[in-house]
Amino acid sequence: MLLVAGLVFAYYTTWAILLPFFDASSPIHNYFPAREWAIRLPAFVLVLGLSGIGFFVGSTIMKENRKKAQKAKLRAA
Repeated sequence: MLLVAGLVFAYYTTWAILLPFFDASSPIHNYFPAREWAIRLPAFVLVLGLSGIGFFVGSTIMKENRKKAQKAKLRAA
């Protein structure tokens, strides 16, 4: 996993930071998508990740509130 993370980091760094310093006619541009995707892709992953975390936290809070309500109902009966 560390190797994959290192390769992804190297690829993204080359794509987002180093690629603008090469001429547009350089063959290295053929190995990378358009530069606007260097911003769109991480932004999409960030929104997706934050949504997943929000969903998890929300569902956990709802489950806990249901358990508390059920315990209070049993105590009152």
